[in-house]
Amino acid sequence: MKQFWITFFGSIVGVVVGSVVTVLLGVFLIGALIGSVVEGARTENALPQTAMVLELDLREARLDSPARSPFGFASPLSVVDVVRTLERAETDSRVAGLFIRANEFGMSPGVAEELRGAIEDFRAAGKFVVTHAQGFEGTSVTGYFAVSGSDQIWLQDTANFTPAGMASETTFLGGLFEHFGAVPQFEQFHEYKNAANTYTQTDFTDAHREATESYLGSIYDTAVRHIATDRGLEESAVRAVFESAPHTAESATELGLIDNLGHVIEAREATLARVGGSGSFVDIAQYNQQATPAWSNGPIIALIEGQGAIVTGNPGVSPFGGEETIGGDFMSEAILDAANNDSVRAIVIRVDSPGGSAIASDQVWHAITRAREAGKPVIVSMASLAASGGYYIAAPADYVLAHETTLTGSIGVLGGKVVLEGTFDMVGLNAETISVGGEYATAFSAQQEWTDSQRAAYRAQMADTYADFTQRVADGRGLPLERVLEIARGRVWTGAQALDLGLVDEIGGFRDAVEAARQLAGIDPDQAIRLRRFPAESTPLEAFQRMFGVSADTAETAARLNALMELPEVRAALEARQEMGQTGVQLRTRTAVPN
Repeated sequence: MKQFWITFFGSIVGVVVGSVVTVLLGVFLIGALIGSVVEGARTENALPQTAMVLELDLREARLDSPARSPFGFASPLSVVDVVRTLERAETDSRVAGLFIRANEFGMSPGVAEELRGAIEDFRAAGKFVVTHAQGFEGTSVTGYFAVSGSDQIWLQDTANFTPAGMASETTFLGGLFEHFGAVPQFEQFHEYKNAANTYTQTDFTDAHREATESYLGSIYDTAVRHIATDRGLEESAVRAVFESAPHTAESATELGLIDNLGHVIEAREATLARVGGSGSFVDIAQYNQQATPAWSNGPIIALIEGQGAIVTGNPGVSPFGGEETIGGDFMSEAILDAANNDSVRAIVIRVDSPGGSAIASDQVWHAITRAREAGKPVIVSMASLAASGGYYIAAPADYVLAHETTLTGSIGVLGGKVVLEGTFDMVGLNAETISVGGEYATAFSAQQEWTDSQRAAYRAQMADTYADFTQRVADGRGLPLERVLEIARGRVWTGAQALDLGLVDEIGGFRDAVEAARQLAGIDPDQAIRLRRFPAESTPLEAFQRMFGVSADTAETAARLNALMELPEVRAALEARQEMGQTGVQLRTRTAVPN
């Protein structure tokens, strides 16, 4: 009886405490929202009327496009929005220049190339760019590549200059699985479709090594060429600097890659001196929020963005963050909505994806073909990665642009499973399978290996998908099927290589894609256009209301789960479990974007 009352009153206390925590959580979130609204109202017209120098901190990780999470507005400005904001600032007489805090360790080559292009355009409009680095401490050249076109590059005098080249690390699990009695069973089309190798091999295959060395070399060559142009140096001189790294700050200055040595405060003072000392620094996100774009009733170009793995259905974004995905339903509906809108003259699709579900990729492919049939030109802008399923959805577009460093192609198929029967035996766990119907009912069982007929049936299924994929590319790109079969086989290419192969039409960034859309839609070069996102972005208030359409208990639970999900060991385990559990045929690459 005593235990009953302890349990009873303990439950009551637990409910009370849980309710108090829930209320506090709700008050905190409401207070944060109100504070944000009040602060926004207070600073609505707070942009200085004197000369402004925009500030851009590249040390912050940025998504390519805005997050769809209700709290995505609190994230750093996306790469696409940085480009759009700088474009707007080019014609704003109040904006004199840009001050950048450089990334010290490296970033995605595609992001670096996009930002370098934005800096080039900004300077061409008569604005200056000053960059300060508290060291280029990483061995990747991409952090420097992003800002090499600045008017001035400052480096803290006690820091180092260590960019040396490009590197990529691949983890092979074959030996681990063997040690624990697990049997990875995968089929791949073909030898370059190396995502399966990470499960089945203990080292690079010849094809895997060849492709990796090829795209790393292509990225490195691109970076060296552009850096040499930006700094007025010979390519051989730039290579010599990188390949003899590391260097002191003083040595990097003598070699012509750094202009000034000093701390960030000195760089900021020198920057303000360029505008007579009376200017003001304004964060680029604040400028983006408060600088009202000029009103226009010009023609509309739709912008549809997708980043992350391609999945069936909707993205399923958590209100509390998580990995971005491309939902087949979500993206195809956005494309069709834009295609059916009489005001839309063209559609730009921004892709940053390693691929994913073959079914979802084909669903988006079909939506693009419908949009073209409706008379809307479709232009694809590739970001850092548009491989496998990411390339599948680009193939039917009227025009495809990529950065020189974009990882693309990977035209291939893979799928399989990891059999854990031996692993279970090691720990005394027994799992028995009972099935009815055909033999294929147990094809994806983790307790038993494929029979010969199951493996043959699964391979035939993938062969059919591979035939569809290569034919889609041949039709979309206007290439002979024989040629596509030569350059497919799952191989990853850079954008520079893909241009030579006919897989893309132009090397260019986001602004180039919008310009291509203008031309294909027959819009006059001097006419202002309106770039409209499909679907429309939610305001912070709408996001808040949508979030609290669920109960406060759900919000509290989600917050706790989010903290748990952010633990690195949990994320790694879930990633491996998710990839092993993909039973459908996959158009996916595990090629890591080097940084």
